[in-house]
Amino acid sequence: MPVDWSTFWVDILDATGDTLIMVGVSLLASAVIGILIGIILVVTRKGHILENLPVFNVLNAIVNVLRSIPFIILMVAIIPFTRLVVGTSIGTAAAIVPLIVYAGPYIARLVENSLLEIDPGIVEAAEAMGATPWQTIFRILLPEAFSSLILSLTTATIGLVGASAMAGAVGGGGLGDLAIAYGYQRFDTDVMIVTVVLLIILVQGLQSSGNVISRKLRRR
Repeated sequence: MPVDWSTFWVDILDATGDTLIMVGVSLLASAVIGILIGIILVVTRKGHILENLPVFNVLNAIVNVLRSIPFIILMVAIIPFTRLVVGTSIGTAAAIVPLIVYAGPYIARLVENSLLEIDPGIVEAAEAMGATPWQTIFRILLPEAFSSLILSLTTATIGLVGASAMAGAVGGGGLGDLAIAYGYQRFDTDVMIVTVVLLIILVQGLQSSGNVISRKLRRR
């Protein structure tokens, strides 16, 4: 069955909007969760400013477990939780829940790596000058790692774009859903190509923007 291209472009705009909503909302929520967990993983590890090995070990294990589950499996596995939160297991709103669960631990690990790149001597100097743990976190660790954190969030955002496309396989909406409905189920190569090109443009735009912002912050 040939595609009605006039209708298809309307669907493309709607699907692009759904993808941007999924990525934007899930990024905002998962960034808050991930940055908080990442900070805790750094400051509670052995020898750091708020050493607490039980807290570190528990959080570290949770992050490792959640990061070990492929997104498509995670999305299906937490369907009961998704229904509890948003009342449905299909559509854009339902896809946001597993996206947050998927991206939160991923961002936490990226944040942890960024903070661990900071020279320990800087933290020791702050402590020597009498800085409290909170002052060390918010005035030393985060500002020093800001440029690296931007790149980490850029990487996480691109990962969310890919995950949001996979969400289309189970009715999550967005460009992935459109690619499957038109390109795969109807065997329309042209539609699949258009969708893939849009995803490439979106990812390249995000990566370029992140690189520019990070570079400008580094120069400061």
